[in-house]
Amino acid sequence: MKKLPTIFLEQKVHRKKSQLLVRFSYHDRLIALIRSMEGSYWSKSLQTWYVNYSEENVQTILTLFKGITKVDTSKLTKKKLFKRNLTESQKKLLNSFYLFLKGKRYSKSTIQTYTFFIADFINFHSKTPLEDLTNRAVELFIEKVFLERNYSISTQRQFISALKVFIVFYPHTEINDLILERPKKSRKLPSVLSQEEVLRIIASTQNLKHRAILVLIYSCGLRISELINLELTDFYIERKQLIIKNGKGRKDRYISLADSFIPLLSNYYYSYQPKFYFVEGQKGGKYSAESVRQFLKKSCIKANIKKTVTPHTLRHSYATHLLENGVDIRYIQSLLGHAKPETTMIYTHVKRKDLMEIQNPLDIALQKLNKEDKANKKLVLSGKI
Repeated sequence: MKKLPTIFLEQKVHRKKSQLLVRFSYHDRLIALIRSMEGSYWSKSLQTWYVNYSEENVQTILTLFKGITKVDTSKLTKKKLFKRNLTESQKKLLNSFYLFLKGKRYSKSTIQTYTFFIADFINFHSKTPLEDLTNRAVELFIEKVFLERNYSISTQRQFISALKVFIVFYPHTEINDLILERPKKSRKLPSVLSQEEVLRIIASTQNLKHRAILVLIYSCGLRISELINLELTDFYIERKQLIIKNGKGRKDRYISLADSFIPLLSNYYYSYQPKFYFVEGQKGGKYSAESVRQFLKKSCIKANIKKTVTPHTLRHSYATHLLENGVDIRYIQSLLGHAKPETTMIYTHVKRKDLMEIQNPLDIALQKLNKEDKANKKLVLSGKI
């Protein structure tokens, strides 16, 4: 069997953040593997793949390519990498847990993440038999490992989720699943464009292929992963519908195609003649998510839009504009493919029409004062004090 190219890891500041560069000579199998890793991107300027730099991501990559090809970490800072010291029986148990997750049909990235966390947890308490581990053991692991590695709240939530699944797989510990709590998720409001801004971005996108991509993302509220996995057979032109297969949470859903998108779709298809996927790379196969981000950024500069815009911003904008146009929140939930209505409800906090109809109390106070005191000069906030 032909030896696969070596992977070289390097730390570098890119996009104002510390990134972990993953360099290797072109190889389809290695590209498929790095693409499967959550948070991985291709940088056209650096000509390499990268992920956010963290000890967790270094370990994930080492695990991802273990037994497949060599990973060279010599260019990383000499900070001692975290190493596990697992016994053979512990490794066997983790392998069984991995197969258990696979049998439950979890996604590849979830299987890797959950196995990684449980391996760390077992390693941290290597001197304590699994059967003696309690909820306090979980707290100690979070206090000593998560805080020291500066893991985010979302990462801690993932660990608790992984532990809950592990308890089902191995119910012989003293860990009480009912007491385990995930920390509350940060609730940041999504960034949203106005309809005028969306049209300006589309008008500034001169490349036909790029325009078709952006219009489809916005008009159907697609995730970037759904776009790049979209096949030509997923379009039902006669019914003006699109099916998203195996979306997030392994759910299928139908979305209506915009009437105005049909001529653009036809023009794009006959001009580029993709073979299998809706949008394909220059050498065929799936299009790069990073390429979409790059040309969207250029279109925003041309459209003179200063705010940070990503493909997901277009999805947020689609949902918010539907809500502003009076579409029921339950229908929007179905169109977006959300499992819980609570996820969709966040858009009620960013829709502008209802909020703009609420008169500010300062304006009301000034109007009342000026109405009652007509004899005196009206109070103007911008006037001289």
